[in-house]
Amino acid sequence: MSDVLTRYEELVAAGELAPDPDQRAAAARLARLQAELEQAPRRGSILWRMLGKAPEPVRGVYLWGGVGRGKSMLMDLLRDCLDGTANRRIHFHEFMLDVHARLREARESESGDPIAPVAAAIAAEVRVLLFDEMVVNNMADAAIMSRLFTALLDSGVTLVATSNGAPDDLYKDGLNRELFLPFIALLKERLDVLPLNGPTDYRLDRLGGMDTWHVPNGEATTAKLREIFFRLTDYPPEDGAHVPSEELPVGGARSLHVPKSLKGVAVFSFKRLCGEARGASDYLAIARRFHTVIIVGIPVLGPENRNEAARFVTLIDALYEKKVKLIAGADAQPADLYPVGDGRFEFERTVSRLMEMQSLDYLAEGHGAAG
Repeated sequence: MSDVLTRYEELVAAGELAPDPDQRAAAARLARLQAELEQAPRRGSILWRMLGKAPEPVRGVYLWGGVGRGKSMLMDLLRDCLDGTANRRIHFHEFMLDVHARLREARESESGDPIAPVAAAIAAEVRVLLFDEMVVNNMADAAIMSRLFTALLDSGVTLVATSNGAPDDLYKDGLNRELFLPFIALLKERLDVLPLNGPTDYRLDRLGGMDTWHVPNGEATTAKLREIFFRLTDYPPEDGAHVPSEELPVGGARSLHVPKSLKGVAVFSFKRLCGEARGASDYLAIARRFHTVIIVGIPVLGPENRNEAARFVTLIDALYEKKVKLIAGADAQPADLYPVGDGRFEFERTVSRLMEMQSLDYLAEGHGAAG
């Protein structure tokens, strides 16, 4: 089986990737990690038993950088090159939902701190945890992460993560952030932190000058939005029926179902986002989690659906403030989306933002740049 660096150089030689020194350096570090994992004694092996304790875990990697710099691509290469089945590539939110479910079960069945047995159970299942797009946006996660991941690392689990921000920027300005600071220290102590901030936003390049606002709603627009989704995520169109979904936490025990969620790109219907009772907390959670949002089925708005229009205004404000890329299918261009009636004047700011969000200057902004 080839290593990560070899696979990366093959893709460059084939013209599928442009040469990028930062990407190559990251690929070389991941190839070294791959080699160290292959040489390390397996759990339960004779050498493991001779040591009488778990050997030191292979040092992991935290790879961070702006949107479209190739982090997910490199993570995919590592996953594909790793030998064995005890490797789990999982979105961070999905992993933490599973952790909280295990913690609830552990609290019901035994007394004491449930984190240790939960971490032991996870460590027994996996050797390498691969987190794409690590982001922390709720206190429930932040409060337990230091103890949880210390236990996982001490049990021999190797952690590899990508994120849009450096460790010091995780959970920035979050509630009771002091509870989270030991986790940041743990990342910096136990993982190699590598920046990937080359000058090119490859995901923006993949849009290839394609429009981000498509009218009218219908088969042609749906097909175009599907094409953009597959181009942004590298997901094979033939597997379109199996695109992953996600349950996005929205404070407390509530979550929002994301019908399609892959590599920081989410697909929603207008009806799901604005036709149901939702508020700013839902839209802020989306804006923090995804760098690109595709919305299908936006209708012409007016006084008859003013509640939906008000939610749409709040949604666009949240996406705009976090510099989320918006790709949409609608029955009208932004200027004609709320043509007449009460509420038209209040909608003018949203029209202006929708127009700006189609500009190259806006699309070149990094996710979260404004906040």
